[in-house]
Amino acid sequence: MSQPLPPGEVLALESLIVPTPQGIASRILGKAAGGNMTLFAFDEGQGLTEHSSPFDAFVLVLEGTLTLTIGGQVVRATPASIVRLPADIPHALEAAGPSRMLLVMLK
Repeated sequence: MSQPLPPGEVLALESLIVPTPQGIASRILGKAAGGNMTLFAFDEGQGLTEHSSPFDAFVLVLEGTLTLTIGGQVVRATPASIVRLPADIPHALEAAGPSRMLLVMLK
């Protein structure tokens, strides 16, 4: 289990997660009754299989390119972009190359 982030300290996002060769790494940065925030690192070709969530989620791409399929529609997201994943709509994603993203789920 990861440690909570120290309060009032500036941290570089890339220092908070170690990418896994041919895999996926994740770290929960914050969790509360209203939602959570998770940092992900994907190696090329890795991703999340199709699933849905009862809550809206937001993908903020930090580096690399992610191909997201949301309700059958394919979109490509690049660094400094954000994509909303609507509640109850099936979605999946795949990394075109080594990538990092921040996932924010709101309840």
